[in-house]
Amino acid sequence: MKFTVVGAGAMGLRYGVLLQEAGNEVDFVDAWQPHVDKMKAQGGVYVNRDHQGRHLVPVHVYYPEEYQKQDQDVLIFFMKQMQLADMLKRCQHFFNDKQYVLTCMNGMGHVDQLLNYFKPEKVVAGTALVATILDGPGEVDFVGKPGAGSMNLANYTEQPDEMTHKLVAQLKKANFNPNLTTNFMGTLLAKVVFNSVVNTLCTLFEITMGEYADYQGADSLSRQLVDEAYDVAERMGVTMLNTREEEMASINYVSTVANPLHYPSMYQDMTKNRPTEVDYINGYLVKMGQKYHYEAKTHAFLTHLVHLAEHTRQQSLAAESANEKVVVLKKAAGN
Repeated sequence: MKFTVVGAGAMGLRYGVLLQEAGNEVDFVDAWQPHVDKMKAQGGVYVNRDHQGRHLVPVHVYYPEEYQKQDQDVLIFFMKQMQLADMLKRCQHFFNDKQYVLTCMNGMGHVDQLLNYFKPEKVVAGTALVATILDGPGEVDFVGKPGAGSMNLANYTEQPDEMTHKLVAQLKKANFNPNLTTNFMGTLLAKVVFNSVVNTLCTLFEITMGEYADYQGADSLSRQLVDEAYDVAERMGVTMLNTREEEMASINYVSTVANPLHYPSMYQDMTKNRPTEVDYINGYLVKMGQKYHYEAKTHAFLTHLVHLAEHTRQQSLAAESANEKVVVLKKAAGN
């Protein structure tokens, strides 16, 4: 099959590289100049697995404006929620009515944006339960052994067709362990709930998933957040993939066994002074709760805490920058 991955960040590279290694034709489209230029210069991306075995994987990467192919079978979108609208505008010249779309982005909101460009029956969305780190331009680290992690996906129409099954077959061949469901909202919300606990708390306290799970009160914290999220889902009329107990077990398993040394993506954004997606995760649950006359108070509190942490970091950076300018001016005056 022919794939184009839009967003060659950590997860986009993992999906694209492994699909390529499974025998598919894969292109990458990205807009981060240092990253794109680095991959073009070195002829690909350097891939590590758990910080070992660094090797160059040849890839074809393009800026949105220079990519002209229109014969792709599937477009895969892996963007930050706040970046998607602009990227869709920049890429729309190579969209057509025959293409299918797969997205496993964090948070909620992206599917509505994709539906502005693609037919509902062509949209497949899901959740990726696998950890990957973009170490820098042209450098990516796949966390976990080959075949680690899993994913759930569903058609927007909840009616799998022949192309959907072909897509699932290739994902299976690439060791993503796909689980095709016919519960669209339940599938997407499962990852939102997971992220609303682990991503947010690990980010606020700058700890790994394993360090969070090691705290004796972790189950109590997780339970409060899971219960609020499921209360929201029930009011939305959504049947979740897991029961509340199964979701708690999933959080514990991933945190203690699958990825105990991993810092979630929200933490990586925070430490690199990039905007987080908390409004599309905890904030989404708050908004949906309000729509159905329910207050997800703990999720609202955590959303504010993440924004406070972002604000504090920006203030510190601004102060550091101002101090550096003063030092430069003093040195210049002394000369």
